[in-house]
Formats: sequence, structure tokens, C-alpha cells
Amino acid sequence: MTLTLILTRHAKSDWGDPRLSDHDRPLNKRGRRDAPRIGAWLREAGYMPDKVTVSSALRAQETWAGIASTLGGAPKVSTAEALYHASADVLMARARGSFSFTHMMIGHNPGMGDFAHRLLRAAPDHRRFLDFPTCATLVIDFGERDWRDLDWGMGEVLGFVTPHDL
Repeated sequence: MTLTLILTRHAKSDWGDPRLSDHDRPLNKRGRRDAPRIGAWLREAGYMPDKVTVSSALRAQETWAGIASTLGGAPKVSTAEALYHASADVLMARARGSFSFTHMMIGHNPGMGDFAHRLLRAAPDHRRFLDFPTCATLVIDFGERDWRDLDWGMGEVLGFVTPHDL
């Protein structure tokens, strides 16, 4: 079985209440609309995670809830404080500790975008890949490896989408 990693940046968040901490900002209307569209895209393309690790930030949790509403399946889901504004190196350590075949991670930029770039042999031909916008989702194949052997530049793009594409 091949190893697949799905990386999703949280959907668009609401900046309307200045009293909220960054960690506690919810999704805005666009974010609540976009997340289910990503879930439907993943389902239709056959990219079904068996494990999902989600940042503890409210906007990431709400992104997962939106994706899950259209994705289907019953992956094992965990919340990880370590994914909140995690660097690429922290995300790599988390991926190397996976024991699933298809692992999805939902987090934040700049770490998520940097992680995505560094994992790939070649970036997808998409005008928005470099800035990895909100709810951008990348699906990467690592072949028949062990997660513990994961390293930079090993991944092949299976798919990349932004909500604007859908």
C-alpha cells in the first residue's frame, strides 16, 4: 500500500471580533462555504483519509467539520496543539510519526505552505500553489515507504486544488 499525505490549510477565517484571540477565531461565511467543497472534491477524487490530525485552533476545527460533512467515511481524528502555527519541521515530525496509509493534516501558513513545497519533487503547475491560500489542499503520494523514512523532495503530486477552482 502506498503512503498518501493530504495537506489542507484552514478555510477563510473571520477577523470581525477584535476581542477574540487568534486561536479562537471562527470561519467566516466564505470559509464555511469552502470547506465542504473541499470535502466533496476529496471524496469524488477518491482521496479518503484514514487518519486526520487537526490544529487546535477553532478555524482549523471548523474547517475539518465542513470537510467531514461532505467527505464521508470514518477516519480517526485527533486534535494537535502542536499543529497551531507549526513550522515545516514540526509538521514533518508529525507526519513521520503516522501509522496510517492516508493521513490528512489541517493547519496554518506559513508552515503548511512551506511544508508542502519542501515535500515535493516538483511543484504542481498552479498559479496559487506558491502562496497556498486558505483551504488549499494538496494530495501527495510517497510510494511504498515507511513514514519514518519520509524526507524532503520525495513526494509526487496527486492533486492540488483551491476553493476557487471548484
